[in-house]
Amino acid sequence: MENYFNYFTEIEEQFLRRRGGGLLLTTLDWALIETWKDAGIPLEAVRRGIDAAFDRYDQRPSKSKKINSLAYCSQEVLTAAEGMKEAAVGVSSGVQSSKATLQGFESETIAAYLVRNARLLDALKPPRTGDTYVEPVVRDSAATLRKIAEEIATNKALPRLEDLERRLTVIEEKMFAALLAATPDEELVAVRAQADRELAPYRSKMMAAQIDQLQKQYVHKFLLEKYGLPRLSLFYM
Repeated sequence: MENYFNYFTEIEEQFLRRRGGGLLLTTLDWALIETWKDAGIPLEAVRRGIDAAFDRYDQRPSKSKKINSLAYCSQEVLTAAEGMKEAAVGVSSGVQSSKATLQGFESETIAAYLVRNARLLDALKPPRTGDTYVEPVVRDSAATLRKIAEEIATNKALPRLEDLERRLTVIEEKMFAALLAATPDEELVAVRAQADRELAPYRSKMMAAQIDQLQKQYVHKFLLEKYGLPRLSLFYM
């Protein structure tokens, strides 16, 4: 996993710069960036893919419509990622291979980030349903974040970022599962329908697994916004 402090921001800026501005990223776009991040696609591969997609578009004789979504660049991003992977065969690229990669991920910064998210979870008001397991999951998640932060502060050493990211992902997925079960079916059906409508023009450029993951991320983003859930990944520091 590669950690880029500005992974999402830099992708957004690259896309808007090539497009010429005038458009904010959509929920679909942010969900797509999330799938790239989860798949471990390097920032440079995304940049190259965006450039390749726009370069190809610029060569078209007729440009009646502008590129309105990052999804248009999806295939080029995957191609660029595969190209970089092949070029890097036999080369180690671990997260802790250079000090530059770790900039912004000092132990004090990470501990403070975890405590801040724990406080946000404490302030969260989980939905009340027939069963009451949502609130315990949220409260346990906050407690776990504090425990990890204490471990980091006590050891005064930078944790292995891949392992920490996995722990944060597990915590987040448990909360997503609880909130998903507590959300009315009709709301989830409406969100999936909206995702399908936004995905429709770009399905031919994506693999089935990518589409499934993108729909999942779309629903996750809906839950985040609906319940005010903070993101736990180190990418959001």
